[in-house]
Amino acid sequence: LESSLLTQPWASVRFGESTFLAKVCFRDTGYILLISDLSTVWYESADAEAVGQRSKELNKRLTVHVSSFLNHLCNLVCPLLAGQPGATTAFFCHRSPSGLRLHVKSELSGLPFYWDFHCCPAPLEMVFRHLVRPLIQMNLVLQCQVQELISLLVQKDAEIEDYRESGATLSRDRLRTKPFQKETFQQNFMAEVRSGAS
Repeated sequence: LESSLLTQPWASVRFGESTFLAKVCFRDTGYILLISDLSTVWYESADAEAVGQRSKELNKRLTVHVSSFLNHLCNLVCPLLAGQPGATTAFFCHRSPSGLRLHVKSELSGLPFYWDFHCCPAPLEMVFRHLVRPLIQMNLVLQCQVQELISLLVQKDAEIEDYRESGATLSRDRLRTKPFQKETFQQNFMAEVRSGAS
Protein backbone atom coordinates (compact mmCIF):
# COMPACT_ATOMS: atom_id res chain seq x y z
CA LEU A 1 0.00 0.00 0.00
CA GLU A 2 2.72 2.48 0.90
CA SER A 3 4.61 1.90 -2.35
CA SER A 4 1.35 2.60 -4.23
CA LEU A 5 0.88 5.73 -2.12
CA LEU A 6 4.19 7.08 -3.45
CA THR A 7 2.62 7.41 -6.90
CA GLN A 8 -0.39 9.37 -5.60
CA PRO A 9 -0.27 13.17 -5.88
CA TRP A 10 -0.68 15.46 -2.89
CA ALA A 11 -3.95 17.40 -2.84
CA SER A 12 -4.98 20.51 -0.90
CA VAL A 13 -8.05 20.00 1.31
CA ARG A 14 -9.81 22.28 3.75
CA PHE A 15 -11.55 21.24 6.96
CA GLY A 16 -13.20 24.20 8.67
CA GLU A 17 -10.59 26.94 8.97
CA SER A 18 -7.63 24.60 8.45
CA THR A 19 -5.92 23.68 5.18
CA PHE A 20 -4.06 20.40 4.75
CA LEU A 21 -2.16 18.45 2.14
CA ALA A 22 -3.33 14.86 1.83
CA LYS A 23 -2.86 11.72 -0.22
CA VAL A 24 -4.55 8.35 0.10
CA CYS A 25 -4.49 4.89 -1.43
CA PHE A 26 -7.40 2.44 -1.15
CA ARG A 27 -7.33 -1.28 -1.95
CA ASP A 28 -9.66 -4.18 -1.18
CA THR A 29 -7.13 -5.13 1.50
CA GLY A 30 -7.17 -1.78 3.33
CA TYR A 31 -6.01 1.79 2.96
CA ILE A 32 -3.23 4.20 3.86
CA LEU A 33 -3.75 7.94 4.40
CA LEU A 34 -1.09 10.63 4.74
CA ILE A 35 -2.08 14.15 5.79
CA SER A 36 -0.05 17.24 6.73
CA ASP A 37 -0.51 20.87 7.73
CA LEU A 38 3.17 21.46 6.75
CA SER A 39 4.00 21.56 10.43
CA THR A 40 3.17 17.96 11.29
CA VAL A 41 2.59 14.88 9.15
CA TRP A 42 0.09 12.23 10.27
CA TYR A 43 -0.82 8.89 8.78
CA GLU A 44 -3.05 5.87 9.22
CA SER A 45 -2.64 2.45 7.67
CA ALA A 46 -5.53 0.05 8.22
CA ASP A 47 -5.92 -3.51 6.90
CA ALA A 48 -9.22 -5.20 6.08
CA GLU A 49 -9.56 -6.68 9.56
CA ALA A 50 -9.16 -3.30 11.29
CA VAL A 51 -11.59 -1.69 8.84
CA GLY A 52 -14.16 -4.42 9.44
CA GLN A 53 -13.88 -4.05 13.21
CA ARG A 54 -14.19 -0.26 13.17
CA SER A 55 -17.09 -0.34 10.72
CA LYS A 56 -19.04 -2.60 13.10
CA GLU A 57 -18.40 -0.18 15.98
CA LEU A 58 -19.41 2.94 14.01
CA ASN A 59 -22.15 1.54 11.77
CA LYS A 60 -24.10 -1.08 13.74
CA ARG A 61 -27.04 -1.03 11.31
CA LEU A 62 -24.90 -1.64 8.22
CA THR A 63 -23.91 -5.12 7.11
CA VAL A 64 -21.69 -4.93 4.02
CA HIS A 65 -18.55 -6.76 2.97
CA VAL A 66 -15.31 -5.02 3.94
CA SER A 67 -14.26 -4.58 0.29
CA SER A 68 -17.58 -2.83 -0.47
CA PHE A 69 -17.11 -0.70 2.62
CA LEU A 70 -13.61 0.30 1.48
CA ASN A 71 -14.89 1.05 -2.02
CA HIS A 72 -17.59 3.34 -0.58
CA LEU A 73 -15.03 5.08 1.61
CA CYS A 74 -12.82 5.58 -1.44
CA ASN A 75 -15.79 7.09 -3.32
CA LEU A 76 -16.21 9.62 -0.49
CA VAL A 77 -12.58 10.60 0.06
CA CYS A 78 -11.17 10.64 -3.49
CA PRO A 79 -13.64 13.26 -4.80
CA LEU A 80 -12.70 15.43 -1.79
CA LEU A 81 -9.02 15.25 -2.81
CA ALA A 82 -10.03 16.06 -6.39
CA GLY A 83 -11.80 19.23 -5.17
CA GLN A 84 -15.29 17.79 -5.74
CA PRO A 85 -16.66 16.65 -2.36
CA GLY A 86 -20.06 14.99 -2.35
CA ALA A 87 -23.01 17.19 -1.37
CA THR A 88 -24.22 14.67 1.22
CA THR A 89 -20.80 14.04 2.78
CA ALA A 90 -19.30 16.03 5.66
CA PHE A 91 -15.74 15.92 6.96
CA PHE A 92 -14.63 17.13 10.40
CA CYS A 93 -11.09 17.31 11.71
CA HIS A 94 -9.92 17.19 15.32
CA ARG A 95 -6.31 17.65 16.36
CA SER A 96 -4.86 16.49 19.66
CA PRO A 97 -1.34 16.04 21.10
CA SER A 98 -1.52 12.32 20.27
CA GLY A 99 -2.65 12.69 16.66
CA LEU A 100 -5.35 13.77 14.28
CA ARG A 101 -8.83 12.34 13.84
CA LEU A 102 -10.77 12.85 10.62
CA HIS A 103 -14.53 12.21 10.95
CA VAL A 104 -16.62 11.33 7.90
CA LYS A 105 -20.41 11.50 7.89
CA SER A 106 -22.41 10.37 4.87
CA GLU A 107 -24.94 7.77 3.70
CA LEU A 108 -24.75 4.20 2.43
CA SER A 109 -27.79 2.34 1.09
CA GLY A 110 -30.05 5.02 2.57
CA LEU A 111 -28.60 4.61 6.07
CA PRO A 112 -26.28 6.97 7.98
CA PHE A 113 -22.63 6.16 7.41
CA TYR A 114 -19.81 7.15 9.77
CA TRP A 115 -16.07 6.71 9.63
CA ASP A 116 -13.11 7.91 11.68
CA PHE A 117 -9.55 8.02 10.41
CA HIS A 118 -7.27 7.66 13.44
CA CYS A 119 -4.02 9.30 12.34
CA CYS A 120 -0.83 9.32 14.39
CA PRO A 121 2.42 11.22 13.73
CA ALA A 122 4.20 9.72 10.72
CA PRO A 123 7.67 8.19 11.16
CA LEU A 124 10.55 10.36 9.94
CA GLU A 125 11.39 7.87 7.19
CA MET A 126 7.84 8.11 5.82
CA VAL A 127 7.94 11.93 5.94
CA PHE A 128 11.25 11.91 4.09
CA ARG A 129 10.05 9.40 1.48
CA HIS A 130 6.71 11.05 0.70
CA LEU A 131 7.36 14.75 1.33
CA VAL A 132 10.98 15.84 1.77
CA ARG A 133 12.67 13.81 -0.98
CA PRO A 134 10.07 14.61 -3.70
CA LEU A 135 10.23 18.32 -2.81
CA ILE A 136 14.03 18.37 -3.00
CA GLN A 137 14.00 16.46 -6.29
CA MET A 138 11.42 18.81 -7.79
CA ASN A 139 13.38 21.83 -6.58
CA LEU A 140 16.53 20.52 -8.29
CA VAL A 141 14.62 19.90 -11.53
CA LEU A 142 13.15 23.40 -11.46
CA GLN A 143 16.56 24.94 -10.77
CA CYS A 144 17.98 23.15 -13.82
CA GLN A 145 15.06 24.33 -15.96
CA VAL A 146 15.53 27.93 -14.79
CA GLN A 147 19.24 27.84 -15.61
CA GLU A 148 18.49 26.43 -19.07
CA LEU A 149 15.90 29.15 -19.71
CA ILE A 150 18.28 31.88 -18.52
CA SER A 151 20.99 30.54 -20.84
CA LEU A 152 18.52 30.44 -23.74
CA LEU A 153 17.40 34.03 -23.11
CA VAL A 154 20.99 35.26 -23.02
CA GLN A 155 21.66 33.47 -26.34
CA LYS A 156 18.50 34.95 -27.88
CA ASP A 157 19.54 38.46 -26.79
CA ALA A 158 22.95 37.93 -28.42
CA GLU A 159 21.26 36.69 -31.58
CA ILE A 160 18.90 39.70 -31.69
CA GLU A 161 21.80 42.11 -31.11
CA ASP A 162 23.67 40.49 -33.99
CA TYR A 163 20.65 41.07 -36.26
CA ARG A 164 20.47 44.72 -35.18
CA GLU A 165 24.15 45.27 -35.87
CA SER A 166 23.57 43.79 -39.33
CA GLY A 167 20.92 46.45 -40.01
CA ALA A 168 17.78 44.38 -39.35
CA THR A 169 14.75 46.26 -38.01
CA LEU A 170 11.49 45.13 -36.45
CA SER A 171 8.41 45.32 -38.64
CA ARG A 172 6.29 45.84 -35.51
CA ASP A 173 7.79 48.02 -32.79
CA ARG A 174 5.55 46.54 -30.08
CA LEU A 175 7.56 43.32 -30.33
CA ARG A 176 10.72 45.09 -29.13
CA THR A 177 12.05 43.72 -25.82
CA LYS A 178 14.68 44.86 -23.39
CA PRO A 179 17.80 42.71 -22.98
CA PHE A 180 17.39 40.08 -20.27
CA GLN A 181 19.12 40.98 -16.98
CA LYS A 182 19.91 37.81 -15.03
CA GLU A 183 20.71 39.58 -11.73
CA THR A 184 17.54 41.70 -11.82
CA PHE A 185 15.43 38.65 -12.63
CA GLN A 186 16.90 36.66 -9.71
CA GLN A 187 16.47 39.56 -7.27
CA ASN A 188 12.83 40.06 -8.28
CA PHE A 189 12.18 36.32 -8.10
CA MET A 190 13.61 36.02 -4.57
CA ALA A 191 11.63 39.08 -3.46
CA GLU A 192 8.41 37.41 -4.68
CA VAL A 193 9.32 34.14 -2.93
CA ARG A 194 9.92 35.96 0.35
CA SER A 195 6.68 37.95 0.10
CA GLY A 196 4.74 34.77 -0.70
CA ALA A 197 6.21 32.94 2.30
CA SER A 198 5.39 35.73 4.75
